[in-house]
Amino acid sequence: MTISDKIRKIKIGMASCGIAAGADGVLAVLKEHADKIPIDQVGCFGHCYCEPVVEIETVDGGSVLYSRVKPAPESIANILALGKAGRFQINPVRQAKELLKVTRLAGVIDPTSYEEYVENGGYAALAKALAMTPAEVVDEVKKSGLRGRGGGGFPTGMKWGFMAAKTAEQKILICNADEGDPGAFMDRSLMESVPHQVLEGMLIAAYATGSTRIFIYCRAEYPLAIKHLYIAIGQIKQHKLNLIAGREIDIVVKEGAGAFVCGEETALIHSLEGKRGTPRFRPPFPTDSGWQGCPTMINNVETFGNIPYLIAEGAASYAAVGTATSKGTKLFALAGDLAHPGLVEVPMGITLREIVFDIGGADPAATKAVQTGGPSGGCIPVEKFDTPVDYDSLKALGAIMGSGGMIVIGKNRCMVETARYFLDFTHRESCGKCTFCRVGTKRMFETLERITAGAGVPEDLDFLAGMGPKVIKASLCGLGQTAPNPVLATLRYYRHEYENHVNNRQCDVLACDKLVDIKLDPAKCVKCRLCIKNCPVDAVSEDFIIDNNKCTRCNTCIEVCPKDAICRVKKGEGFYRE
Repeated sequence: MTISDKIRKIKIGMASCGIAAGADGVLAVLKEHADKIPIDQVGCFGHCYCEPVVEIETVDGGSVLYSRVKPAPESIANILALGKAGRFQINPVRQAKELLKVTRLAGVIDPTSYEEYVENGGYAALAKALAMTPAEVVDEVKKSGLRGRGGGGFPTGMKWGFMAAKTAEQKILICNADEGDPGAFMDRSLMESVPHQVLEGMLIAAYATGSTRIFIYCRAEYPLAIKHLYIAIGQIKQHKLNLIAGREIDIVVKEGAGAFVCGEETALIHSLEGKRGTPRFRPPFPTDSGWQGCPTMINNVETFGNIPYLIAEGAASYAAVGTATSKGTKLFALAGDLAHPGLVEVPMGITLREIVFDIGGADPAATKAVQTGGPSGGCIPVEKFDTPVDYDSLKALGAIMGSGGMIVIGKNRCMVETARYFLDFTHRESCGKCTFCRVGTKRMFETLERITAGAGVPEDLDFLAGMGPKVIKASLCGLGQTAPNPVLATLRYYRHEYENHVNNRQCDVLACDKLVDIKLDPAKCVKCRLCIKNCPVDAVSEDFIIDNNKCTRCNTCIEVCPKDAICRVKKGEGFYRE
């Protein structure tokens, strides 16, 4: 292969998104044909939709990005020759809207390289903090206006102040890395891409609060993040960075089993102690009595990831970004019905419209809503997309910021089914301790099951509207207190869809399986037999008629038909055999 003499270094995205797209194969071919050129395995740079990504750094200080790279010699030959095929240009609109602070090194440095992190300003914030008094560090965090990025939005500096004021032989600091929201991957990306940055934030917090031990509670489904954390912790110990104020701080990684409720701080502490992960009443709050009765402070991954740049730039600079009550930037994991899913970092106060359409590339004409805050969030209709994104504005719409999951919902989606889908997750994840959460969410789910099956009655809507607030009020932790949100928000903005299901036994967008039939149009059919060959339940006869008594509505026949001769129709309009 011809290798351009302008190449200085090769970088390849090897975060989970890159590996899932085939980056390991691309790396193998690169090593085979460009073994004399330095190759850095970097993290995720946010554009997950165009992985695998390869960046070529040139000798003149420039760089060239290649997207969707194939693990084939011809594809690699094009890259090594600095060819034009496959070159990727970041959308200038997205560049203008994003503000990379927490993620500025993600996709830039090797996550496992201590030296690269330090060369790019790493641990300078820790050195600056150690030159201050603990009280001065806490005061700086208070002045910044940083609020917890785990979903609750509690003022971080205030929590640090509570912890710092405690006097105890042992004080425990916990990083909540139990990211459980479906569609959320902010914390995973940070741990995979910049583990040293997250750990530097923890070390600064330990110094400011007088903590003597650090736990990182990370879900076991994040093997690459855990691997990079262990490497970074080993390097920290090697360079004795965990020697804080004359004491050695032990850093322990605890792998969680994936229970959603363990994202709640008291349930997390119980799990960390080896007990069943259930929440408890507060007070006492963890800063008074937490792990093994010790004063305990918990922040999530993104919160700790904010600390190094907050300390390095200063509270005033940090607070200059965002809104009056929500300072700094926020990471969002974009997923769903949009062109450019991935990780974005934007200033607080940006509108939903800018995130969904300008950055995410969703089609305004085909978008119905966005779900913010994960399965416990709320569905916000497109008519409300001019709302600025901050903690208070989203709450006013019946949604929550959450940890940062953002799922775009197209007009081809049924909002009743969407609510049923999210409640199916949350009611299963209930620990069962609170009656209203255990039983109330189950009854709400069963009601949604009936409605989407065409067996609902008008009284069901009143039941949902009445039960939701009761579950919120009577539940002990954040899971139960937010679980009804998807139902209440969709009832608020899309009640007509519920009424159509109940009163007319119809689904507006033909999404609810038990309210639709599958029909084959003989005028379009070319008798290729693909539908017959691929139907898993033999519901398509040799005379090209679909038996809806057998059909499971899996959509396989619709997907394989080359002439769009098969489609969903209203219940009763398909063929039924006697």
